Amino acid sequence: MSVLSDTLAEAARRFPERRALVHGEMAFTYASLDALATQLAAGLAKEGIQAGDVAALVLPAGPEYVVAYLALGRLGAIATGVGHRYTPDERSKVLVQADPAVVLTTEELTEGVPSGPPMILVRPAADVDDVWREVRVDAAPPPAPATEPDLVETIVFTSGTTGTPKGAMFTSRQIAAITRMDTGGAWGAGGSQVVATGLPHVGFMTKLAGNVQQGLTMHLLARWRAADVLEIIARERIAHVGGVAAQIALLLRVPGFDSYDLSAVKGLIVGAGPSPPAIVREARARFDAGYSIRYSSTESGGLGTLTAFDAPDDEALHTVGRPRPGTDLSIRSTVDGAVLPVGETGEVCLRSPAVMAGYWRDPDATARALDAEGWLRTGDVGWVGEDGCLRLTGRIKELYIRGGYNVYPLEVEGVLLDHPAVASVAVVPRPSSVMGEIGVAVVVPRDGVAPPTLDDLRAFAATRLVHHKLPEAIRIVDAIPLTGMDKVDRRALAAREADAAE
Repeated sequence: MSVLSDTLAEAARRFPERRALVHGEMAFTYASLDALATQLAAGLAKEGIQAGDVAALVLPAGPEYVVAYLALGRLGAIATGVGHRYTPDERSKVLVQADPAVVLTTEELTEGVPSGPPMILVRPAADVDDVWREVRVDAAPPPAPATEPDLVETIVFTSGTTGTPKGAMFTSRQIAAITRMDTGGAWGAGGSQVVATGLPHVGFMTKLAGNVQQGLTMHLLARWRAADVLEIIARERIAHVGGVAAQIALLLRVPGFDSYDLSAVKGLIVGAGPSPPAIVREARARFDAGYSIRYSSTESGGLGTLTAFDAPDDEALHTVGRPRPGTDLSIRSTVDGAVLPVGETGEVCLRSPAVMAGYWRDPDATARALDAEGWLRTGDVGWVGEDGCLRLTGRIKELYIRGGYNVYPLEVEGVLLDHPAVASVAVVPRPSSVMGEIGVAVVVPRDGVAPPTLDDLRAFAATRLVHHKLPEAIRIVDAIPLTGMDKVDRRALAAREADAAE
């Protein structure tokens, strides 16, 4: 049994008739969700899944994903999610690294699933009773091992990488800590929440147990649309709205925004990427609510620092706040790892009970990320002021964050270089008031052919890259600037794009 499974069983006992999950016209109570998880666990056991097996969830954002995650916990199996919008090539890379014993998927998502592990197919359900109908068994599953602190419950793969994907492992020890840090140990506070992140994201996989303990009603959308979310916020009287800055920006741009009754909203909780000051100001004014920026990472378990809802402008607009209770923060030299004093810039390091146990099947990467004292090297660069607030200044690794999702330029460049009209290319970020950052393809065209257009590049790359990795602007140049070491001068390119920002 997992912490997640134990928590669901207790929630079903404490508040059985409370709505747990809403998806379109379907609504699941805590009692019905618990029963479905038990029946599916029995069915999956009949298919041969047992404690310790890795099961990959290659599923759309729907109740099938949630029920499968809960059922796997009943068996003591390990769940890992794979984004359903990934291209087949991206899907394959994650699955090869995960090396699952079984893949749970739909017919539409089988492309890119490597040969080897068996697949269990499911049809998206039209009603509650139809969820996993073909696999569920109306019987008790075999008894699972008792919950152990070092039982791996989930592997969360980072949102995009070059080379081998990395999966952060979270054991029962980390899930219990994250749940405790999110809930304070309280049960059944209730309320509603729109699930804003993708289900394979750390914000769902490690925090579902805490949501269940609070007895939240989770509104799950097949696709996030700003107008739909605003309607749910108003109808359900949601007090705290979560998401990434790009989603908040899109909410503010919904026609008729000011006609929605948003008086129940007390705070906006925004993470997974930078919040432009203009968005923070506008959101605080138009929602008439606090705005809390959350800084974390997949590896930190989705917990790190935060700004106060009622923070003064300097904190709210220009920092990512202070460490939340139970989290330690230090700034280390990128040269020798020495702890730096207040005001000096270095690598941001975090330590807390929520930090991952390590990377799945990658001890070398684990050793690079975690030291012997449990400090996580985030790869982000920043400094802490006299006020105790963290200010981020950049990233050691060359990546940018578009709408809450990591994009690695080298990966995108590798695809664009195959375009017949591209001689060389560098992908750099440009600040965006909506998405935080967008990718700009700086292209040197091949001699004798017409330079590619942005539409050309996007159409060419769309079969190999997920949507958020596609460039959203193009700049044609005669040559890409180089440093004295004959490397692409990304700093110069990024500075030029910053000057061109919207």
